[in-house]
Amino acid sequence: MKHYANVSFTKIRLALILLIVLMLVTYCKKESSDRIIMTVNGPLPASLLGISLTHEHILVDFIGADSVNESRWDREEVINVALPFIRHIKDLGCTSFFECTPSYLGKDPLILKALSDSTGMNFITNTGYYGAGQNAKYIPDHGFIESADRLAQRWIKEWKEGINGTGIKPGFIKIAVNGTPLTDMDIKLVKAAALTHLETGLTIASHTGPAVLAFEEIEILKNEGVSPEAFIWVHAGNEKDIEKLIEGAIEGAWISIDNLNENNVSEIASKVNALRINNLLNKVLISHDAGWYDPAMENGGEYRGYNTLFEKLIPALKVEGLTEEEINTLLVKNPAHAFQISIRKLRN
Repeated sequence: MKHYANVSFTKIRLALILLIVLMLVTYCKKESSDRIIMTVNGPLPASLLGISLTHEHILVDFIGADSVNESRWDREEVINVALPFIRHIKDLGCTSFFECTPSYLGKDPLILKALSDSTGMNFITNTGYYGAGQNAKYIPDHGFIESADRLAQRWIKEWKEGINGTGIKPGFIKIAVNGTPLTDMDIKLVKAAALTHLETGLTIASHTGPAVLAFEEIEILKNEGVSPEAFIWVHAGNEKDIEKLIEGAIEGAWISIDNLNENNVSEIASKVNALRINNLLNKVLISHDAGWYDPAMENGGEYRGYNTLFEKLIPALKVEGLTEEEINTLLVKNPAHAFQISIRKLRN
């Protein structure tokens, strides 16, 4: 009798262990599948993001932080100008659009929501401040006197409550740095972005350019406990030394080659292929940095479309030897991974 009791107990114990393992596996899968992208219409599973343009603009106003306000543009007019360009890329297969115009430079999430509602495409806006430009022209007055922690609290509030009373939440952090080396303002913005990331899980996209600035930013983020995996090196394509791009990608940063236009297709295809050869294709983002409606110009000025990637770059990448699966990694998997809401702490 005792023998049978022991066997029965052993079976129960094994069953409990198997149940616990199954629950853990299910939990881990759920955690992975539940990662989201925050669009202007709310959360979207990252797996549904689709083909994405990761650095574009609809509206940019360069008048400066002391003068910019929504009365300078007519929303309906901006929408009417942008809509044909958005419909064009939707017809070409684009499903998601990351709009990188920051606060005090014409960020208008209501325009993006209207475009999303009209086309069915996903639009993602941002929080953060733009420190590039002479005399930090696009930083509001409070940005000069408040600490990094106070700025972060402003950006975290947008994540929690929405932007300017719209209820629309940001899907990433957009900052910009200016000096070589980084200025005090630059350092403050990077620290504020780090604090915001650790609270919200929003990815940090920083207008940067040269590698020397990117690596300074990465060190600041690491000192704040943020992994480089949470950092997008915006305008990395402006760095001429491909070895620096490789170094940044190995460090963990996202390499944003976002200056695509009709005249540099072969150059960008070559850079992408170089990163692929070094097994770093999974760290690359591609976009045009195109658009946009400028309120200072008659009828918004000359609007540059977003179609070069679809009509010129994809064929050029195939000539370089990229497979359909690798192009899918570049345009679908990488954006979903880069922008998913996830706190990425530095591993010890």
